[in-house]
Amino acid sequence: MLYLVYGEDVPDSLALRGASRSAHLARIRELQEQGRLLLAGPCPSIDSIDPGPAGFTGSLIVAEFASLSAAREWANADPYLLSGVYAKVTVKPFRKVLPE
Repeated sequence: MLYLVYGEDVPDSLALRGASRSAHLARIRELQEQGRLLLAGPCPSIDSIDPGPAGFTGSLIVAEFASLSAAREWANADPYLLSGVYAKVTVKPFRKVLPE
């Protein structure tokens, strides 16, 4: 089943993101290589693809996991959470409807 993982950044998280980005992306690429990733990306703080020093407010990942507990376990081991980028992580079941 698919699960939505949303991490909410702490204020002024840009430097923390930079320090943990490669480890964070490596875990997401593993999901992609396993064919389990639907989408992933950050939420800019401003209405711009590249927010520059304004940074980001969080990140969204939609991926396949065996269960809600497996998705939570994966999310709780994310380098962004462990390094203090995320103040909070929400994990919910997700049902894709469109596009088909």
